[in-house]
Amino acid sequence: MVWNWELKEWPSFYYDTESILEQESQFLLGLGSATAFLKTIGEAEYYKLVVEILGQEGIESSKIEGEILDRESLQSSIKKHFGLAPDVRRVGKKESAMAELLCNVYESFQKPLSREILCKWHEMLFKGATESGQYRNHSEPMQIVSNRLDLQKIFFEAPPSAKVPYEMDRFISWFNGIDKKSSILGQAAILHVYFESIHPFEDGNGRIGRALVEKLISRIIGRPVLISVSKVLEKRKKEYYSALESCNKTLNAQALVEFFSQAVLEAQKDAMDLIQFLVAKSKLFTSLAGKINPRQEKALLKMFERGPLGFEGGLSAENYIAITKASRATATRDLAELISLDALRKSGELRYTRYWLNLK
Repeated sequence: MVWNWELKEWPSFYYDTESILEQESQFLLGLGSATAFLKTIGEAEYYKLVVEILGQEGIESSKIEGEILDRESLQSSIKKHFGLAPDVRRVGKKESAMAELLCNVYESFQKPLSREILCKWHEMLFKGATESGQYRNHSEPMQIVSNRLDLQKIFFEAPPSAKVPYEMDRFISWFNGIDKKSSILGQAAILHVYFESIHPFEDGNGRIGRALVEKLISRIIGRPVLISVSKVLEKRKKEYYSALESCNKTLNAQALVEFFSQAVLEAQKDAMDLIQFLVAKSKLFTSLAGKINPRQEKALLKMFERGPLGFEGGLSAENYIAITKASRATATRDLAELISLDALRKSGELRYTRYWLNLK
């Protein structure tokens, strides 16, 4: 059985560049729109966006590997890194490690890739582990196999550990030499399969490989990219693994490039929706300045914390009372005022009445 890295043309992955021209154009247009919207929000709102996007990326990238992180703990650790007011809570070891990696990727996007950076990322993820911060060096084959004990199937076998330093030196040179005028989406896909094919570390290759996608895109566009590709990859995990597997024995990366381009565009749309949501929040609170009381402000902030979808099923009067500790009569009056100010809209009647953010 011949794997992709054993082919004579390795590592020259290829695909039809014209097949993703439309997606590339959409992505570039999206970058322009995001830049324009970001100029309309203040620094505080911008960093809320950064914390949300980095948090999403960390949660979903870990979930792909079967590791569940606590969202609030991870976001608290990210806030602490940026000097923002973190939540008063104990931050877990895994959450702290992922936050450190995410923030380093965000802040060092312009730096050329190096072995030191990659090993530093690995050490961040696996502090204290025996092989933390170094390439794998065991003599046994690095294989990706099925979980079935009765019928074990080898999906892929990476280059032997002895070849990893040489292959990674070539990979790093390739990464640093990428033409910034070339296809962003295509190069991101190639980068990912190239790195995952080498599988340089004992563990953490998926998380570091997805971090490299963020670094590559950020480096090409000249600023940190605020998208969570892992959120989409986790949602479409079966397709993701299938697309990667399609390159196991060939350098034809067409299927992967097409899938990855769609995934990045979907991630960009999710990020754009969040940016627009934060812009709408800023506009709403500006329009309400001096017109609402502390109870109303607290309830609105709690609704915004839940994201663009707000409270599942809408905010009820009982929710409002629980948030503000107001009496039912006061809650009724407060909610009616928020409707008259166009801050909320109402649906349903009596006990089925629900309130929604009135974003424009």
